[in-house]
Amino acid sequence: MQRRRSRIANLLMSLPPFDILYEDNHLLAVAKPAGLATMGTPGGKPTLLSMAKEYIKQQHDKPGNVYLGAMSRLDAPVTGVVLLARTSKAARRLTEQFRSHHVDKVYWAIVEGSVEPTAAMCIDWVGQDERHRRMRIVGPKLPGAKQARLSYRRLRTVDGDSLLEVELQTGRKHQIRLQLAHRGYPILGDRKYGSHRPWPAGIALHARCLLVAHPVRGESLRFEAPLPPHWPLGAEQ
Repeated sequence: MQRRRSRIANLLMSLPPFDILYEDNHLLAVAKPAGLATMGTPGGKPTLLSMAKEYIKQQHDKPGNVYLGAMSRLDAPVTGVVLLARTSKAARRLTEQFRSHHVDKVYWAIVEGSVEPTAAMCIDWVGQDERHRRMRIVGPKLPGAKQARLSYRRLRTVDGDSLLEVELQTGRKHQIRLQLAHRGYPILGDRKYGSHRPWPAGIALHARCLLVAHPVRGESLRFEAPLPPHWPLGAEQ
């Protein structure tokens, strides 16, 4: 009995802290939890990428280094779909899809207040605020300014706030967080961009689904991440 409990405990400890949404020889799609950086943290802290590599190594008994390329990235407080390439060939082809805007990226966000208009296209120019380690809205002629485009529609109200579906047309850093906050609708829990409301884990921004063409077989793939359990009950209905 003790040995069985030990085996179960070891199995549980070896499971990754994320759900596997899709896996084949070329791709790995996972649902990132809040608080975990996708990649590139200082000091050797665990990241989604490093944990996914360890998962591949253990699951498939891979010796040596494991190749994984992060095709999409989420800020640490954001949850949802992250797509990883398991081969350099898949990574090259997916990178071209992202570069040519042939990938559909849909997010859900809960923002403060009742959003008006209920649907709109948002076009801004954004730049880096190095001093405060955030992004800001700038003029189009400022050196380094980049255009940011997204569209949103309000799905419903949630306790007086708004649940939005957001489609990204560009992939700028902190883009959704900044553009919605600039219009007076910060994402719940996002203190960096003006929210004064608490959120149980991270912020109320979730990468709901990602649509791509398979890099080898060519068929359309849709990866959808369920809402985390701390989101309001009924938001997914």
